[in-house]
Order: sequence, then C-alpha cells, then structure tokens
Amino acid sequence: MSQEAASEVLPATRRPTVAVAGASGFVGQALIPVLRERADVVALGRSADRPDGPGLTWRRCDLFSLRESEAALEGVDCAYYLVHSMSPNSRLTQARFEDLDLLLADNFGRAAAAQGVKRIIYLGGLLPDENEVSGDELSPHLASRLETEHALGAHGVPVTAVRAGLVVGNGGSSLHILVRLVEHLPVMVCPAWTSTPSQPIALDDVVRILAHCLEDPETTGRVCDVGGPDVLSYREMMRETARVLQRRRLFIPVPLFSPGLSRLWVSLFTGAPRALVAPLVQSLRHPMVARDRWLQERMGLPGQPFREALVEAIRSDLVPKQPSVRSVQRLPLPPGCDASWVAREYMAWLPRLFRVLLRVESDGPVCRFRWLGIPRPLLELTYRPERSGPTRALFEVTGGLLAREADVGTPRLEFRTGPDGTDAIAALQNFSPRLPWWIYGATQARAHLWVMRAFGRHLGRVAASGDRAAIQPAGGPSRFA
Repeated sequence: MSQEAASEVLPATRRPTVAVAGASGFVGQALIPVLRERADVVALGRSADRPDGPGLTWRRCDLFSLRESEAALEGVDCAYYLVHSMSPNSRLTQARFEDLDLLLADNFGRAAAAQGVKRIIYLGGLLPDENEVSGDELSPHLASRLETEHALGAHGVPVTAVRAGLVVGNGGSSLHILVRLVEHLPVMVCPAWTSTPSQPIALDDVVRILAHCLEDPETTGRVCDVGGPDVLSYREMMRETARVLQRRRLFIPVPLFSPGLSRLWVSLFTGAPRALVAPLVQSLRHPMVARDRWLQERMGLPGQPFREALVEAIRSDLVPKQPSVRSVQRLPLPPGCDASWVAREYMAWLPRLFRVLLRVESDGPVCRFRWLGIPRPLLELTYRPERSGPTRALFEVTGGLLAREADVGTPRLEFRTGPDGTDAIAALQNFSPRLPWWIYGATQARAHLWVMRAFGRHLGRVAASGDRAAIQPAGGPSRFA
C-alpha cells in the first residue's frame, strides 16, 4: 500500500473510533487502556453491564449474530479482532472449533464491510515456513488461524495480521496449561512435541505492537510476525517455569508424538478442557518461530525475555467463561449452488429422510415441522428475507414444542456459504430447548447432529453426481418472500 493510500485508512482530523472484539479476553483487557490514550474505544462483549468511561463505550454483541455484529460496528473506523473459539464456552456445543471460528470471522468481515470499517487488525498465530509445510499439513489450530485471517478480509476490508506464538500474560489459556503442568507433575514424560522450537512473546509487547498498528499505515494489509527474543522448546519453557516456581521437576524426553495420550494427561492434570488441549498439542508439531520481525525492528522493540514475562504473568489464573448453546457444521457446497439453494434443499430433503413420520409445511414465511400424530408442530421457523440473500438464508425459531423463548439473543437457524465458495455452513444458534438439559443432550441434540451430518453426506453425493436435476427441489425460502 502506498503512503498516500495508507494515510486515508484512518481519519486525520479527529480521534478515530476503534472497536475491540474479544474485549473481555486477557489481550483485550490489556489493550483497551492503551488504545484509550489515542482513540475512542468501543468494547464488544456478550453483555453490556460493564461501566463506560472516558473514551470507552461497551456494546453488547453476540458475534455469532450478523445483525448484532453490524450494529456493534456502526460508526467504527478500525476494528481489532482478538477472538477464537477453542475454549468451549457453551453448555452444549455441536461444532468443531474451526467451524465456529469461520462463522465468527465471516460475520465480522461482513459486518465490517457493511458499516464501512476501514481496517481490521487481527491477532492470529505464527505459521511454519510454507516451504516446509503445505497448507494441507497444518494442524487444525493453525489452519483455522489462517482461515480466519482470510475470512476477515474476504469482504473487502483490509486486514493487518499480527501473528504471534504463545502470549505470556496473566489469563492466557496456553500459559495456564504450562504452569499447571509444572505445578502438579513432579515427574514429566515429555513427548516429541515438547521439543519443537517456539518463540513466546510477552503480553505487554503484543499490546504495544497492536496499538502501534493503529497509527502505522505501513502495516495495513500486511502480515507481521512477532515474537520475543528467546526461541525455546515447550520443555525448556517448563524447565524455566519450574525454576520460577522453585519446584524440583524431572523431565524425561521420549521420541513419540502421542497427541491422544498427551491430550488426556494434559487435560487431566491442568483441568483444561480436552477441546482446548487437543488443537494446541497438535499445533506444537510445527516450529512456531517468527520468520521476519520487520515490524518490531521498525519499532525498535526486541521484546521482553521469557523469564521476565513469566514472572509477571503467573500471579493469577485464567477465569473460565460462562456457558451458552449453539451447533455449527461445515457442509460441502455443490458447484453452482448458494445458501438459498442449500436452505431449500434442506427443507425438501428432511421429510424424505424421515419418510411419513415428518412433514414440513409452509405458510408464507413460516415453516413448521410436524411429527406424525402430534397436532402441534415440533418446531416453527420464520424466514427473514430482509436478512437473507445468495450467501445467507436466515430462519428465526419462533415456536414449537421443542423450543422455548431464549434468555439472550434470537434463536435462529441459518445456512451460509463460506468465503471461498466451496463450503456451506449450517448454524443453529441461541436455541433454548424445552426439554431438561440431560434429556436434551442425550436425545434432541444427538438427533440434530446426526441429521446435519446426514445432510452433509447428501450434499456430497449431489456434488459428486453432477446431476443438475438433483438440485431443483420444490418449495423452500423462495416461496416465503
């Protein structure tokens, strides 16, 4: 980007308005006070009960909602995206973390483009050298970080990607795992992944870099690898942690990678959810080293040594998040089809799956699912044409025997296309079941997941057959408008 073009990214005559998605996370909480010195900050969170202050406004925003994301970014010049979904915060979640991350990033990119946001600054993850590891060989965690980066920029807003490894700071989940392992295990058998080199970085350095990006136009649209001055293996970081904690620990290296066993013992002895531990362990098979710290050189910021950052960081622990509910699946998208087609096909395919037991009725925009012999509908969905289009078909859950009114947010089912046009996303969100939780988890939740996986297999068969007649279902959202 030229200096002239870059200077137009943010206003020069007034303080910019900056949104922070992930404001309640440990990076967001540290970043906001620094940003308030140079911008008006809009902090985005799932609740807006935190007090505002000079230069700070809290806006309630469920980033899984496109409508709320658009409203939250109104009047914003630049947006920070500090969000990831590896730490499960739902009482019931039927989704891979990478599919949740894709949905969140796609929402944010769409909303930023709709509101005229001039720039997104994204904190992602370091990637191994592409000459050594292809995109298909990346761990799910790192592949998701890269996919999120691409999804944020897929709708036209320039993205500054700050890629970091382990961020050493109070509240960081990766550091929490590291410290808990050292605290609880006097003898540690260290698999091969613990010898992979990495380049941790102090939270204070990450905050300084993120804040600098706001005022440095040369970072617009660029990738910035960042890291501290020390390149260490995970085992070396555990040794240093033991010294700081003044614990005598024995580390026994073994040549096996053993991700399954590692996930089990790491989760057991740290209390971290397996859904969080598994992708982190898988990603440690790749070297996590900054290849070009051009931005830090430009800033004159070599970074804080690992030991110093560690001493500051271990004074308190990560606070777990409160639970919620959603189910997200990624589906194959047949060539030439869009989200509206996927929604129509789902409404036509579902009764065929259950034969005479289930029928789908439509009355204008309202769609009702009825089970044989039961007079009241199981579910009632209302199509929202004003919020739908070729890349998104939105239904709100407006009634039915299996649903109750949600405490927070609007229950909804949506189908959308991914940024690259090869996948579709099915997302049931904010759904509040009428059944007791233990019954719902054992019955309705499993049934929904089974149905969505079966629908994905159906779409795969349609795509493989190339049969255009197979993708002309009767009825669906086109009748509802």
